[in-house]
Amino acid sequence: MPVQQLALDDYIGKTGSMSATIPVPNAALAARIRSAVQPGRTAVWVERGREIWWGGILWTARVASSTRGELSVQVQAGTFDSYLDHRMLADTQIATGVDQYDIARGLINYVQNTPGGDIGITYDAAPSGVLRDRTYSRYDLPRIRDLINQLSSVENGFEWRIAAYRDPVSGRRVKELQLGSPIRTGTSEIVLDHPGPVLSYTWPVDATTQANAWQSRGATDNRNQAAESHPITSELLVADEDIAAGWPRLDGSSDYSTVIEQATLDAHARADHARARVPLTIPEITVRVDGSITPALLGATVRLRIRDLWWPETLDRRYRIVGLAITPPERGRAETVRLYLEAA
Repeated sequence: MPVQQLALDDYIGKTGSMSATIPVPNAALAARIRSAVQPGRTAVWVERGREIWWGGILWTARVASSTRGELSVQVQAGTFDSYLDHRMLADTQIATGVDQYDIARGLINYVQNTPGGDIGITYDAAPSGVLRDRTYSRYDLPRIRDLINQLSSVENGFEWRIAAYRDPVSGRRVKELQLGSPIRTGTSEIVLDHPGPVLSYTWPVDATTQANAWQSRGATDNRNQAAESHPITSELLVADEDIAAGWPRLDGSSDYSTVIEQATLDAHARADHARARVPLTIPEITVRVDGSITPALLGATVRLRIRDLWWPETLDRRYRIVGLAITPPERGRAETVRLYLEAA
């Protein structure tokens, strides 16, 4: 359908979004929109030529009338992984000594093997080499996305996303579960310079979540009914080398209310502590869209070179693209893409 004011983004590690306005100039198109635009049911594919640049599920639609009687429908959608936010575990699942990728695939199978649950997510069979023991109780009523996120965020975990693309052989539209430790794409790096293709950048450094002392809390231990119940806790982890280097002590914690195994909780704590020890820094660069910049670059490596007053000696580092937000061209506005980076 023809759309205006299109905006879309996609990420590794979180749900991407799409918003657009569909103009309604006549009764024929109004009837077509009423039939096709059904929140919670309609799949959305954004195409550029024959390439699919984004895919997801329509979640909201709003009909709007202007003072001049012009009608439009404003729509918002989330990438296909957003479906897993709307699915809950209704049957206990137990995995013992199972590859962590296969546990994630098993959860996808559980979703798609229920009536009405198969939305066509595919995957390969490559292993991670990391075996896990997991018990997911139906009594916790967990959401499937939360289970995969929790599994992926433990020590020696992984990244995941559901990629949307067109199969180059069959032409079929594909929704593929991608798993990686981390996810990497492309065989050659892209060089981006500022001044040059990089139009602007921001370099945020956020220490509001930084912590060098950490403890995680798990499920409540109810095995001794005669004693007061308390949640299990991980060992208190303190980065003594940070304190010795002059950092103040910064405390942090995390909760895993469904984790009952001490070893699993300790692994979560170590992973959370490692992430929290450094300030959160996710550089953002805005570049012109050309043939080398497409949504398929998620996971690719770029070499970023910046020379200006802040970087007088020239920044020259490699980063991995972990997110992107595309602003298509409109009258008086060039097409650009904002890339979110992390150290490669």
